[in-house]
Amino acid sequence: MERLLILRLGSMGDIIHTLPAAAALRRAFPDAILGWAVEERWAELLCAPGAGGAPAGSLQKPLVDGLHFINTVAWRAALFSGETWKEASAALAALRAAQYEAVVDFQGAWKSAAIAWWSGARRIGFEQPRESPATLFYDRRVLALSTHVAQQNLELASAVTGRQETAMSFPLPCDPAAEAWREQELRRRGIAEYALLSPGAGWGAKVWSLQSYGEVARALAAGGLPALVNFGPGEEALARAVQQASDGAAQPVRCSLGELIALARRARLCIGGDSGPLHLAAALGVPVVGIYGPTDPARNGPVGSAAIVLRSPESATSYAHHDRTDAGLLSILTGEVMAAARRLLEGTHG
Repeated sequence: MERLLILRLGSMGDIIHTLPAAAALRRAFPDAILGWAVEERWAELLCAPGAGGAPAGSLQKPLVDGLHFINTVAWRAALFSGETWKEASAALAALRAAQYEAVVDFQGAWKSAAIAWWSGARRIGFEQPRESPATLFYDRRVLALSTHVAQQNLELASAVTGRQETAMSFPLPCDPAAEAWREQELRRRGIAEYALLSPGAGWGAKVWSLQSYGEVARALAAGGLPALVNFGPGEEALARAVQQASDGAAQPVRCSLGELIALARRARLCIGGDSGPLHLAAALGVPVVGIYGPTDPARNGPVGSAAIVLRSPESATSYAHHDRTDAGLLSILTGEVMAAARRLLEGTHG
């Protein structure tokens, strides 16, 4: 295998849960050109800004040789724009021109499978993908038997490497500029150690009570551990609501994806729902408290670190993207979260 393409366009948590499989492919084919088709907004999970020319295996670009930006979300938002069609045509032409021998579709959607077909490479995907029409595009289908998506991805990688892959390694880039930003930001705020709170989520049904996040921040501060609140685009109101509920104990932090990696890397603890930042912290080895509602932690739980996941029996598993309140999620009490946090901080979670 000399030229191999990984296909996982987004989102943050899904890309993170694909990293162990991608690392397995890199170990199996150390001299191959390894590409990754991804939405540009997630590129910093694979390569630090400005490090595109760095060799694969460097701190700033630890895994892949090159990235292909397939911005399907942005393209759909401006479907009738001439610029959109120009950008999409150029991106897909570059993907095909790279002449990959094989493409591994970890996304399992019809659009990712269609992109795999367009690449002209041999296509490998799941026997039971997320969207069943995707199988029509595959040359080889692999039946994954594991429950967790990260382990399913390792099963798909195992079919390519020909050996059983089990290592849960997460090669994330380390950006010196982002590391310097973090240190400057902590000095400016007068903080040495901190917990990271991540109240946002992909859709509203996964969001725990913002008032409760504020109460957690107050309790952490009373114990001498300040809380920083991560928020993504469009989540400013969430972060401000947590800050207000905490009486100022929680401090919102606006940062880029690379800066979030740097910030999470130094956190003593991360508390959040089923969201990208929670999975990022876990992948970096940071203890995490996961507050779960409609999504199943057996399938989508944090991997890579000590973790305590709280989920009410009242929560029914659903992956429907809606904002209706999940009663089970909201029944999880602040005291339960703080008890889990103390166990992790004290190292008594086992």
